[in-house]
Amino acid sequence: MTVAIIQFGGSNCDRDARRALDHLDIDAELVWHEDGLPENPSGVVLPGGFSYGDYLRAGAIAANSPIMAEVREAAERGVPVLGVCNGAQIGSESRLTPGAFTTNASARFQCERVHVRVENADTPWTADYEEGEVIELPIAHGEGRFEVTDEHLAELNDENRVLLRYCDEDGNVTDAANPNGSKENVAGVLGESESVAVLMPHPERISLPDVGGTDGQGILRGFEA
Repeated sequence: MTVAIIQFGGSNCDRDARRALDHLDIDAELVWHEDGLPENPSGVVLPGGFSYGDYLRAGAIAANSPIMAEVREAAERGVPVLGVCNGAQIGSESRLTPGAFTTNASARFQCERVHVRVENADTPWTADYEEGEVIELPIAHGEGRFEVTDEHLAELNDENRVLLRYCDEDGNVTDAANPNGSKENVAGVLGESESVAVLMPHPERISLPDVGGTDGQGILRGFEA
């Protein structure tokens, strides 16, 4: 059983994801989208990058790739699916999760480290953390602002499906700590099942001890659950 890391034209974080998973002794393989999902994958990663040059909307074209129908079916069977950055955009465009990721409030591409607060530690993706714990993760996006209707945001809050929120290093959720203008500082959310998650920060880029830290390892360990 192997985690499938889906490659689209323009994906550029696929090898980062594989290296991070390999470091955690989680079997992973790169899968070109036209080849379809392997039989019985143990998980699926929708990696970061600029699939199809972000034409139309970021993630919109990749979301209509035939393999995404397979990913949705796998998710319905309980297969863990993690979308990161462009993968989060693809996940939301595919309706794996509610809401959308759109142009940053700054209208600029932003590449920096941010702090996020774990809002729900009772999921496969956050079981290594404590509720309220603050971790540091990198971001690199131009369209990372999370938008959702007030009604759907209320549902996410009521159902404890907000996974991470941008905060300062002390865990305070403030406008100043919100790098892209996301509604209520949301950085990551769960789908209808806790086995599906999308987030804008990059856990795979902060999972190797010799490359910047290990704060992101716990998220990737969701594939071990």
